[in-house]
Amino acid sequence: MKLNKMHHIAIIGSNYEKSRHFYVDLLGFEVIRENYREEKKDYKIDLKLGESEIELFIVQGRPKRPSYPEAYGLRHLAFHVESVEETVKELNRLGIETEPIRVDTFTDKKMTFFHDPDGLPLEIHE
Repeated sequence: MKLNKMHHIAIIGSNYEKSRHFYVDLLGFEVIRENYREEKKDYKIDLKLGESEIELFIVQGRPKRPSYPEAYGLRHLAFHVESVEETVKELNRLGIETEPIRVDTFTDKKMTFFHDPDGLPLEIHE
């Protein structure tokens, strides 16, 4: 078997306007396609950032994501940035709260976390 690369990551959000605004307008993802699926009563927005894609499903009535203690499954998504400090300033300017910057003990690179509108942890890492 030869897996070439990650194709996409799927995220379920609860609010169409908030999630679309967050990922597209604030984080800069490009919309590839966007559809409302009547049979499932949800929106499916395919987003792209570089070679990475997110399938963003907006569905009402799903359970909230467990966070502490962390549940099994996806822990967080991480984005590479040139400067954590500059990215934190930009996120904060956009009204997105970030955790304090810290250093990854294994790579000695700066990193920190912030959250999407539904509480999914997102990391920026140099």
